[in-house]
Amino acid sequence: MTTLMIILAVVGGALLSIQAAINGQLGAKVGVFRSAFLTFSVGALVTALLIFFFEPKQTLTLLDVPKWQLLGALCGVPYIVIMVLAVQRIGTAVATVAVILGQLAMSMLIDNFGWLGNAEIPFSASRLGAVVCLAIALFFIYSSSRSSAPARKAPAEAAVRE
Repeated sequence: MTTLMIILAVVGGALLSIQAAINGQLGAKVGVFRSAFLTFSVGALVTALLIFFFEPKQTLTLLDVPKWQLLGALCGVPYIVIMVLAVQRIGTAVATVAVILGQLAMSMLIDNFGWLGNAEIPFSASRLGAVVCLAIALFFIYSSSRSSAPARKAPAEAAVRE
């Protein structure tokens, strides 16, 4: 079961990269916030259908949980907006690795301190090594994209200048 969950998480990550690339292009054509709005509108519709057809009954409703837990819904908006902007300027790979570095660093803090009601998983040298390796990967991916693309312009900027 653990292997399946890891595979599903990798697939989820791949889908986020595809979404970022598509939204970057869409955002350049129709605007960052319209692109984000489409993402959340379609996502809300699909999720509503999934809830209606597949979600088992729960003992608690959204009104019954601690109110701070509802704040997690707000985290998706900055992510989508940032990715739509970032992909246009630095590319999908650099933006995605930068996001993963931020996710990894924050998730290790959450694990280490048991924040937000999560189990404590102590920080270790191997976890630090993972963050350092990812930071190095970000440096190399960014460096290679800068050196291989001569004065890359975001699609929206190129259209304005032409």
